[in-house]
Amino acid sequence: MSELTAPIVRPGIPGLIGSWPQSRFWILCVDLYPALAAASLPWSTTAVSVFMVLWMLVVLPTIRWQAFFESLRAPAGYLPLAFLALAIAGLFWTEDSWPVAIQGLVPVSKLLAVPLLLYHYERSQRGHWVLFAFVASCVLLMGLSWVTYFADWKSSPGGIAGVPVRNYIDQSHEFALCLFVMAPLILSFAANGHRAWTFAFAAIMLGFYFDMRFVATSRTAFTYFPILLILFAVKYLSRRRAIYFLLLAAAVEFAVLLSSPYLRDRVGRTVQDYKVDRDTKVDRDSNAAAATSNGLRLAYWRVSIRSISEAPVFGHGTGSTQQLFSREAEGKSGEWGNVIRNPHNQTLYVAIQWGALGCLILYAMWYFHLQLFRGSFFASWIGLVIVVQNFISSLLNSHLFDFHEGWIYVLGVGVAGGMAARAQRLSGPASSE
Repeated sequence: MSELTAPIVRPGIPGLIGSWPQSRFWILCVDLYPALAAASLPWSTTAVSVFMVLWMLVVLPTIRWQAFFESLRAPAGYLPLAFLALAIAGLFWTEDSWPVAIQGLVPVSKLLAVPLLLYHYERSQRGHWVLFAFVASCVLLMGLSWVTYFADWKSSPGGIAGVPVRNYIDQSHEFALCLFVMAPLILSFAANGHRAWTFAFAAIMLGFYFDMRFVATSRTAFTYFPILLILFAVKYLSRRRAIYFLLLAAAVEFAVLLSSPYLRDRVGRTVQDYKVDRDTKVDRDSNAAAATSNGLRLAYWRVSIRSISEAPVFGHGTGSTQQLFSREAEGKSGEWGNVIRNPHNQTLYVAIQWGALGCLILYAMWYFHLQLFRGSFFASWIGLVIVVQNFISSLLNSHLFDFHEGWIYVLGVGVAGGMAARAQRLSGPASSE
């Protein structure tokens, strides 16, 4: 039989299905879904969950498992998995029911994506898609924020004009992140003579900044904002220019404080909350004490510390925070009677459930993720801002376990960490082969 008449051998169905992960469309989806998740973060929790689940399904067939397991030798990759493993193990000594315990596992489960993202984006050239998608989505949200602010439109009866979706804590967290991520780009554009881009980015940054000062901001942002300012000055400016920049920033902040009724009210309420909580002599168990924000937070911390002292090494098990605060809320009224799961401090949240062992893994993970971003690449700056912002804000909240801030951390560390590792590899000796 000649070659012209030879039968054409067609791959079977298993072979056809096996070739899908190597197709261009499949590879495109692997890079596209995290970008869609990042674009969805300011707007929807459901969309983020759907896109990240889809991403996990499509990325698994593309993994070269030997290389992936080698990447897990780095603490930045295996510590999130160790944290998740501890949370799973905590299901077996929890003091609460299994449904509640499994619910307590959900906030930790997102850490599974960190080593996968680190692995994938060290090999992908499209990590910038995730960054652009998130920043563009936040710019759109910022524009809508100003529109609803001037229109005095509120998304709910108890909402705030200028916060069209979600809440002001998430919104200010996003805007602060975008502001500091974009700051080095202005220096780069200005140094290269790109005036149009310089003015465009400066206008966007001012939109973020003034939104946080005149429209809505969280008090947590007051804690990490000056630290990120100092980090930016130290990393990108000479000593002399850094001093001038920080003095100018302090002067601008003072001028804005004088000109912003919202900011003055925000600072004044914070001080007043502190005074009320400090000066009150009424026993909170009698329900007669004022329930200020600071007072509630300090009360949650006292309850948490007492609970931690009962099981300091391994904690009370996964999901045990709900049972703890349910007992504390019994017989109380008003805000003191609200049942919460979150003690508004990441360390306490972890220590209640998994004791000192959990805190050791938590702080080791933060440390080694911070070590990923010691380089001078732009991706290193993005990751540095994300880790520092999450660490500082987690002193007053449980932002690693919160859905919105937690996914910002997971996506940011995973994508920026992979990009930084890729840039380091390409700029190293291996790139000259």
